[in-house]
Amino acid sequence: MSSTEKLRLGVNIDHVATVRNARGGDYPDPLRAAKIAEDAGADGITAHLREDRRHISDADIEGLMEILSVPLNFEMAATEEMQKIALRHKPHAVCIVPEKREERTTEGGLEVAREENKLAHFIAPLREAGSRVSIFIAADPRQIEAANRIGAEVIELHTGAYCDAYVEGRTEEADAELIKLRDMATFAHSLGLEVHAGHGLSYDTVSPLAALPEVRELNIGHFLIGEAIFLGLKPAIIEMRRLMDDARSE
Repeated sequence: MSSTEKLRLGVNIDHVATVRNARGGDYPDPLRAAKIAEDAGADGITAHLREDRRHISDADIEGLMEILSVPLNFEMAATEEMQKIALRHKPHAVCIVPEKREERTTEGGLEVAREENKLAHFIAPLREAGSRVSIFIAADPRQIEAANRIGAEVIELHTGAYCDAYVEGRTEEADAELIKLRDMATFAHSLGLEVHAGHGLSYDTVSPLAALPEVRELNIGHFLIGEAIFLGLKPAIIEMRRLMDDARSE
């Protein structure tokens, strides 16, 4: 795979909905954010419909399916309710993520190895419906091998540990996490899996991940929505796109 192959950017719009829901009403509108992201160069839109509907709502998913011209990556827990919603809408991609009601954000990767049989049966109807199935996992060979065995086409590597260590100035730990992500991206690619990555990425942390030739897509949300407060959403995404492209072309 050439390091010059375009790296896709998926923009997560969950936290536009978080701001909307803080006051109630319809503003700011996540669908408007999704269209701005498209215009700014996003290759896809990511939205996580949580069990407690703390940000994205069912109506948001319906609206996104109607208006988007780029693919929707529907993040969801492995529950019967979410499976039914995904099968009704048939989004381009479904990313299975762990979910705990008490967490502020997704805290780690999905435990695939211990739930292999259950997850294999869970994702089979989604694949049959035409959605690409991605599994959000830690950079761990056991989880990657399990994701491959259950029939996932894509894995998304959790980059949170790397980003946290970098932000907190734990340089050696950040470097070690980056090496782990690099090695596991190579390993997953060798198995025929498409490799994505995301969680906690910012302007300061994105370039080393974007430079990994096996990584085909980065999904970024919270940082971009926060940066949009200062720059505006379109300029914030354009700058992220520039950093990713520069890292890919070096």
